[in-house]
Order: sequence, then C-alpha cells, then structure tokens
Amino acid sequence: MFKVVLHGVKSNEPMLLAVQIGNAARSAFLNYSHRRRCDVGGRRFFSVTCSLFGRGPPSRKEKKIVDIPGLERVTYADRMHFVPGLAKPIFPEWQRDWHDPHHYRGPNNEEMELHKENPCYVFNQRTKILEGVRQALWLTKSKLIQGLPEHILSLAEDPANQIEDQDERVQQAIRHSRFWDTTALRPKRDRFCPVLLRDLLHLCGTLQVKHTSLSKRILAENYRVAALWNRESDVFQVRGLNGMLLNSMTSLPAVAQSGEVLATENHTLETFYPISPTIDLQCTYVYDQKNDTGFRDGYPFPHPHTLFFTETEDSAAKFKPEQLRAKMIMFAFGNALARAKSLYGEHPQVLEHPVVVQSIATDGRLFQFIVLQLNTTDLGPDTGVKNLVWMDQDQLLYDYAKCRPLIKKKVVTVPAGLSGYQPETFKKFLALHLHGAV
Repeated sequence: MFKVVLHGVKSNEPMLLAVQIGNAARSAFLNYSHRRRCDVGGRRFFSVTCSLFGRGPPSRKEKKIVDIPGLERVTYADRMHFVPGLAKPIFPEWQRDWHDPHHYRGPNNEEMELHKENPCYVFNQRTKILEGVRQALWLTKSKLIQGLPEHILSLAEDPANQIEDQDERVQQAIRHSRFWDTTALRPKRDRFCPVLLRDLLHLCGTLQVKHTSLSKRILAENYRVAALWNRESDVFQVRGLNGMLLNSMTSLPAVAQSGEVLATENHTLETFYPISPTIDLQCTYVYDQKNDTGFRDGYPFPHPHTLFFTETEDSAAKFKPEQLRAKMIMFAFGNALARAKSLYGEHPQVLEHPVVVQSIATDGRLFQFIVLQLNTTDLGPDTGVKNLVWMDQDQLLYDYAKCRPLIKKKVVTVPAGLSGYQPETFKKFLALHLHGAV
C-alpha cells in the first residue's frame, strides 16, 4: 500500500490515482494560465493581440442622449452629487482665462489659416512609397537611364584626377570606420556609415591642390527643403529634413544636351494602374504653398551639388534598396525644383539651362548613385519634355569586414579583416565628386 501526495491531495486507493493526478494537473494548469493572463501589471503588450495575452475590463458604452424638444431633463446638477433616477447633467466646457502650454488645444483644421480645399500629398524623409522608383519617376515626370553618363565616369579614369595610393587609402578609410573607430565587435550602421562617408569625402578633398574649384564647396546638415508642384489634378510637395547636401558656388553643367532633352517628348511615362500614384504619401489639407531651398538669400554656396544619404539602425527610418532609390530621386528632384523656381520664377516652363543634382546613398557597404537633370517645371501633363535620371544601383565597395573570422565546419569561409575590396565603386564616387570641377 502506498500513499500519493500531490498539491494537498492524499489517496490510499490506487484506483483513484489516475483521476486525482488528472484533476490536480488540470487545476495547476488553470491556476498558472490564469496568473499568466491576469498578472500583466496594468501594461498593454502590442506584440500580441489582447485576446491571446489577457482579458481586460469590458469597454464602457456611452449612452446616447436623446433630446426631446419641449421637455426639460431633470438632473442632479443642483444637488452636486449623484442621485439615482436623475439624469447626468451636461456642463459647458470650461475655458481658461490664461494660456497653459501643457493643456493647449489647437484649432480644428478648418479654422487654420493654411487650410486649403484641395489636399496636398507630401513626401518626407520617412516616406516609403510602394512602387519605389517607378512611382518616383511618375511623380517627377522623369525618364530613367540605367548607368551613369560616360563622360562623368571618365573623370575618375584619368590618372591625373586620381589620388596617390588611392586603393590603399580607401581601404584604410574602410578599416577606420569598421575596426578602429570603435571597440565593438559589430559596430552599428549609425556609427560606421557617417564615419566612412566623411573619410571618403576627405580623400576626395585632397585633390584641391590640383583642382582649386573643389575648395568652393561646403557641406550642409539639418537644412529643410520645400518644393511644391502640380501633377495632373493633384498637388505634391517634397519637404522636411533629408541627408547632407554638398553645396557649390557654381552650378553643375548639363549632362544631356538640348537634342537629347527634346527627344524625351516621345517618351511615355510608365503607370502602375490600378495602384494610385498618391499611395503612401501623407495627405494633408493644411500646408504652405511655398518653395524654399533651405538657405537664405545671398548664401555664398547657393547651388546644390550632391545629396548624401546614410542608412541607420532605426527600424522606422530603414529603407529597402528600391525605396531608398526612390527617396534619392524625390529629394534630388525637390532640391533641383526649389533652386529652379528661385532662379526662373514660379511659372511652368522648359528650362533654358537645366538644373543638375546628384545623389549618393550608402549603408556602409552598398552604394547607390543617381544623377538627376531637371529640364522642365511644367509637370502637370504627361506630354512634353521630361526630366532625366541616370541611376547606377547596388554597387559593393567591399564584401566583408570581420573582426573575427567566419568558420563553418572547421573551415574559414570569411577571413578576419577587410576582404573583397572593389575599386570601381570608389571611382564612381570620385567621378561624381569631381563633376563640375574638372
């Protein structure tokens, strides 16, 4: 004869053993699951649905107040406390006689000065459009050309325009950003991306001795651009913060000549029906109809040269390559359009001297290159002269940069240090930097 003790349950009968064990296990599981569901500490977990995690109090339904003309509701307002059977009083909203910034309520959209009847679709620094480059080309009325222009790439091929010990110094810049700037085994992108970009710009700046016009440039951060245009019957705007902008005292020369520009009239813009072109853009009725380069009048470096984007670890600001290239096109177009309207006015027209803006984006390893030439500010119809975009995408600067070797099945697959350096990518970076100075 034996005795079973389980959660305060005693039994001398072996026949009841299975039943007691089952009941005890069931009660223990229910108590445990009940504690797991209910002991949430007043917190809401958005990683799972409410029905999966816990049960909260039932939602309170507000009673609909019925107003009958000619009848006055009997409330407990005079007694100043709740009285069963009497209606709840409705008091007028209390208005403060002073300004309290912590309890300020803004006016309704319809009451604001900048409220418009027609909506505006805004593209900002965190906008991720669904169709990527195709949607950006339609919004900017542009024609895409794969690859960078040959006469720009030839600038870096000339030995007179190259840096002394160029490949070795570029590799030293990569090692500085990935290994020497921090003691972390795997530095984050928001740490090594800006370091690598500035080191590469510093290397390009060493050519100022040969080309003095490179000294007539300056980097600008945290500036805000605003460019407004009409596309068919909708209003679009690019505005807000974006990447670092390299400004110059002189404008970039036109990449395509007048004959190639006029030939764009025969180009048909690609559509993505049934998807709307305004998808993923912020729709607002309160906006300012302005075009602003982000710099005051009389700024000694008024011409945009190259726009730089670096990828960060912030999940909300992390872009897929296709969306990143669309962002590059949109902000390069916004800077070019704002500059063109400050030079030639607000009237839509085909520009006699096109405005050229370049854009470079990197995640610390992969580079994207874009050259945009703004030929027209008449962006309403699909017909007429189009703008031009040259794009070179997904160019690797190196394959791996490892602090420790990658070993699989006792075989070193990736050695420690820098491996797979590709000099052609930096040559494209250098060529865009030298554009307009050589």
